Amino acid sequence: MSILISILGLAVLILLHEAGHFFVARAVGMRPRRFYLGFPPALVKVTRNGIEYGVGAIPLGGYVKIPGMHRPAASDLDVQLGPALAEDTSLFPKVARVKRALEAGDHDGARAALPELERGVEEASLSPGAAKAARRSVDELRDGLSLDAYWRQRTWKRIAVIFAGPGVNIVLAIVLVALGYMFGVPGDANRIVRTVQPGTPAASVGLRPGDTIVAVNGRATQNFDAVSRLIRGSKGKPTSVTVLRNGKPLTLGPVRTKRIGDRWALGFSPGWEKITYGPIGALTHSVDTNWTATKATITFLPKLLTGSGRKEVSSPVGIVDVSSQAVSLTFTLFLQILGLISLSLAILNLLPLLPLDGGHILFSIIEGLRGRAVGREVYERVSAVGIALFLVLMFIGLSNDLNRLGGG
Repeated sequence: MSILISILGLAVLILLHEAGHFFVARAVGMRPRRFYLGFPPALVKVTRNGIEYGVGAIPLGGYVKIPGMHRPAASDLDVQLGPALAEDTSLFPKVARVKRALEAGDHDGARAALPELERGVEEASLSPGAAKAARRSVDELRDGLSLDAYWRQRTWKRIAVIFAGPGVNIVLAIVLVALGYMFGVPGDANRIVRTVQPGTPAASVGLRPGDTIVAVNGRATQNFDAVSRLIRGSKGKPTSVTVLRNGKPLTLGPVRTKRIGDRWALGFSPGWEKITYGPIGALTHSVDTNWTATKATITFLPKLLTGSGRKEVSSPVGIVDVSSQAVSLTFTLFLQILGLISLSLAILNLLPLLPLDGGHILFSIIEGLRGRAVGREVYERVSAVGIALFLVLMFIGLSNDLNRLGGG
């Protein structure tokens, strides 16, 4: 159940990220063509006011299609309509009219010639594959030549739409971490046993949740620090613990401690004192926590070039594992970890690499300064580099997570 909650939490973060793009695009005069819960293909869909809303077959995150992310170019038609032209030469004059207009920079003329090309595609004798590609090309051209196309908009509008996704994640990070502080966060650990791990020395001697550890090896323990220090100092030697159970003292063990991670332990987790904050205090602590995490993330990025840095990279598998462990401990801890994951998504997406949001923001600024669009082929080449780097990071993160989960 905790894994399912963690997956749903991650999916909601991604969905709200896409919702940020969607609603800001509408607010500044762009009309997104699709907004999906999950990713296509669609299981169900409905069209309202020219926008297709649907539920995708891939149940993770969301999907928004904003029209005209790239300025249409004459060369696009050669690539996208090549198979159709090879099968039906009657399309040549119709494609040529659109191409000439695009080559001359006459986008209004290209838009005016598009209905004739669309009729030609519908009437042409094409194989199913070529017909599907041709229709997709016409749809892309229609969106790219529309008056609300992304590439036509002023620079500030384009940046606002793209930044809205990471912006939502930043707001969510602050809100979720603040809610954790308001509901109560763990303070100092106490001597009350909260959970006992199966198959550990603690479980073998009958330690139970709710027991209060009052002594270790006959030495009184006033707080959890004393309990922890004595157990860790055992270094594998037989250890006994005295607990209060139902108000009566009971000695358990002795049993040899077990090395768990980098320390000697019996295999239980303690309870803790809950610390709660009011709205102002929670918000202040949240901003401070997120700022600290932001600085740590930014300073960590250069370490990816080193071996030790690469070992700390995680994939969605690791993210789900960590957040599911938080769910099993306390919901407030899960909220805070989910908030920090949201912050990480924002920082990752703001990296100046295509096809990430930061890359689109960078190119929007470059195009605004140049006064003209960057060629589509440049976008594609830079995106290929960005995708390759992202896939390498995902591979490293997945390898790290599988090795960690598998004990390697």
